[in-house]
Amino acid sequence: MSEQKIPKRLTTALVNSLTAGVVPRVGLEHVAVGRRAEVEAILRDMENIAEGGAAFKFITGRYGSGKSFLLQTIRNYAMDRDFVVADADLSPERRFVGTKGQGLATYRELMMHLSTRTRPDGGALESILQKWIASIQQEAMKELGLRPGDPALNLEVEQRIFAITAEMQSLVHGFDFARVLSIYWNGYKLADDNQKQAALRWLRGEFPTKTEAKRELNVGVIIDDENWYEYIKLWAEFTSRLGYKGLLLFIDEAVNLYKITNSVSRQSNYEKLLTMFNDTMQGKAANLGIFIGGTPQFVEDERRGLFSYEALRSRLIEGRYANQGYMNYTGPILKLDMLSHEEILILLQKLTQIHGQHFGYTPALTNEELIAFMQTAVGRLGADQLLTPREVIRDFMDLLHTLHQNPEVSFAKLVGERTVQPADADPDEVSDFLSEFEL
Repeated sequence: MSEQKIPKRLTTALVNSLTAGVVPRVGLEHVAVGRRAEVEAILRDMENIAEGGAAFKFITGRYGSGKSFLLQTIRNYAMDRDFVVADADLSPERRFVGTKGQGLATYRELMMHLSTRTRPDGGALESILQKWIASIQQEAMKELGLRPGDPALNLEVEQRIFAITAEMQSLVHGFDFARVLSIYWNGYKLADDNQKQAALRWLRGEFPTKTEAKRELNVGVIIDDENWYEYIKLWAEFTSRLGYKGLLLFIDEAVNLYKITNSVSRQSNYEKLLTMFNDTMQGKAANLGIFIGGTPQFVEDERRGLFSYEALRSRLIEGRYANQGYMNYTGPILKLDMLSHEEILILLQKLTQIHGQHFGYTPALTNEELIAFMQTAVGRLGADQLLTPREVIRDFMDLLHTLHQNPEVSFAKLVGERTVQPADADPDEVSDFLSEFEL
């Protein structure tokens, strides 16, 4: 396997994240394996979004199957293709609807993680607005021959900004959104940092009361738990007008909605999900993609999952042909299968090379030893758990760290020369399963 030189900052992020069992936000392309069909399906959705369409997908898989990894991989692909992206993990404090502002908390989290190709680590809100103003200034100077500092330039920029915001005023909540954008422009023009920061606070949903917003911005509406999703649609519209391909939301840990004990609260969140689903599928939203990661139980449980809400169940349930075992990557649910043995082997090879690069040594593990590691994992965990990437990666990173820090210890001593057969497994089935690893 040819070795690719990876910058130290990326190997650091990869080694630290994978050792801890969490998904790194950078460098994913160096460890990505498999999922080609799933990625291609989402890239097709992104093409539709760039053309003014919308998309909504649930990405489901068991714990550790790679949902978060796929979401982060697509997030990075999207930024490279000039989308604005935002991501958030749901939790008891962050939902779609809540009596204690949990919906607004999700919006704030998304705004905090708003990212672009030039600002991949979040906090891109102000840079997006500055790019907007700068592009209008450049267009005006190019078309009218104006120079920086020319009084006519500010007047022309202001007229163009008002023309753009006027087009948005016909949208739901568009008038107030456009007004705050104009206030930001005025603060930018006058170099008034207080005015700019007040506008940014409003756009981030940080004003606690309408009274405070009225006092500081003369705007009588704030972004709150009830209307935050409408402003997401406005952001999608606005970013597309700035030349971006659209806005993509990556929302993970949706199983936290399934865990809501109060049935009324849980159903309210599912109702908001239904609204988002319908908007994207029926053409009511433009240049917007929503990708939600959750467990199969979160979707399919008919007592507490999405299937307990009939309007969602009827939209998400598989058709008769998919039920026959055929894959359908264009539907609203993208189910992640376990990685194949070959893909796991390639992943271990990549991790070995990254570990060697990071710590400055030449890896000595052979393919036979990597296969022996997988065989041992089968024996320890059972065939149904072997290919859960998170468990395999954490164990393998632990193995690499131990071998590197204890050079007197051999691979054979750590892993053992024989695999351990799980006590509750059929010996013949295990033998057949392990034989698939042979080179």
